[in-house]
Amino acid sequence: MKHYENLRKMKDGDIPDAPIGQFLGFKVVEVEQGMVVLEMDTSERLYNPMGTLHGGILCDLSDAAMGYAFASTLADDEAFTTLEIKLNFLKPIWKTKLRAVSKVIKKGTNISLLECHVYDAEKSLVAYSTSTCMILRDKMAKGREIKDK
Repeated sequence: MKHYENLRKMKDGDIPDAPIGQFLGFKVVEVEQGMVVLEMDTSERLYNPMGTLHGGILCDLSDAAMGYAFASTLADDEAFTTLEIKLNFLKPIWKTKLRAVSKVIKKGTNISLLECHVYDAEKSLVAYSTSTCMILRDKMAKGREIKDK
């Protein structure tokens, strides 16, 4: 289970976070097969013109959390792609620590369903998302993996 092991190494700081995680500042803080928790601090640098956290940041955080949760269940020769993501924005966000808790809801042979709850520092639900992912195998899986550096 190289995907799962690489996520554990990422959590432990043995390998770097994915480039998007480094750029936005989110970190893997918990990993189990089929479940991942990411955390990130928000700041003004991520605000939209209305003065709150840009919704795309929540989408990136949720997508990464769900993708990591799904990757943790894949065989060594499998990869995946996201087919669809839906995100509900539940309240505005300013400077806080976000916690994205994601899990696999249903893993099928080819298509799977995931969900993510995003909480602020006060443990209030600020966003909820779901994602549909497709398992990639053989030629389609090549070049789509968390790299062990």
